[in-house]
Amino acid sequence: MDAEISKLSEEALEKSKIISQIRQEFSKIVIGQEGLLDGMLSALMTGGHLLIEGVPGLAKTLAISTLSDILDIEFQRIQFTPDMLPADIRGTLIYVQHKGDFEVKRGPVFSNLVLADEINRAPAKVQSALLEAMQEKTVTLGDQTYRLPSPFFVMATQNPIEQEGTYPLPEAEVDRFYMKILVDYPSKASEKTIVRQMSGMTQPHAKKITGKENIFDLQEFVNKIYVDDKIIDYIVTLVHATRHPGEYQIPEAYIKYGASPRASISFIRAARVQAFFDGRGFVIPEDVKASAHPVLRHRLGLSFEAEAEGVTPDNMVGELLNNVELP
Repeated sequence: MDAEISKLSEEALEKSKIISQIRQEFSKIVIGQEGLLDGMLSALMTGGHLLIEGVPGLAKTLAISTLSDILDIEFQRIQFTPDMLPADIRGTLIYVQHKGDFEVKRGPVFSNLVLADEINRAPAKVQSALLEAMQEKTVTLGDQTYRLPSPFFVMATQNPIEQEGTYPLPEAEVDRFYMKILVDYPSKASEKTIVRQMSGMTQPHAKKITGKENIFDLQEFVNKIYVDDKIIDYIVTLVHATRHPGEYQIPEAYIKYGASPRASISFIRAARVQAFFDGRGFVIPEDVKASAHPVLRHRLGLSFEAEAEGVTPDNMVGELLNNVELP
């Protein structure tokens, strides 16, 4: 087993070089959003989808379009509005009179990378249409079912719910997102660089680093990264603690509902990618801890009492990490 893990680590170290190249090219265009890039790459390598929260103007659209240029894959942006219909996402059947038959007009969801911008401004039926496509990776138009392109990755952005015209996503829908990333304002130094870079007449463009074939190869490799039973026990215990916080010296009244088994699955996938980023063929507890906040923060339902006392999901994840014993 040790020889096999050692071989995986050697392979991880070699394959992870492409990640360094992608990061280097990405940083030429998008300044100060390294965490967002890591989240997007992690989701791509695990077949998951991201939920991003942040105010407008923080380069979320630029980030995903830059990644599409680097990976040389298709990109579509969908701007969600209160008057949207599900057909605006999935597409529809159009009657062609001279043919006497219907033709399929595919919607913007038929792309490799999809930016669902301000998803929490759209009606529930529209949100559900996108989330169904994310889950099944298929779209049904009429009596035909069509597979979505592969790889298929959705990055949905939502404005903070305090903003006018926004509605919180239902818990069952939020749970389908692999991770939730919080995007904050750039530092003063980063913003100065952004202003210099973006104030010229011409804007920089990312060059191609790799293609979708390499993405499939990385997806296959990440699934091979070794996860010990003790690590699995640690992950399951962390998720269990969100449902029974009192057993881990966390006030029961603070958590209204905990994370589902989907969180445990996402946890293992995220920890594997974290190990891969570090050039290792095996997962260590630090990989789990590094993945905890993006995997759990959107899966914890806080009580009114917790919110009234200013407790955030990230505070609760921090308490879980402190109170659950390391393997």
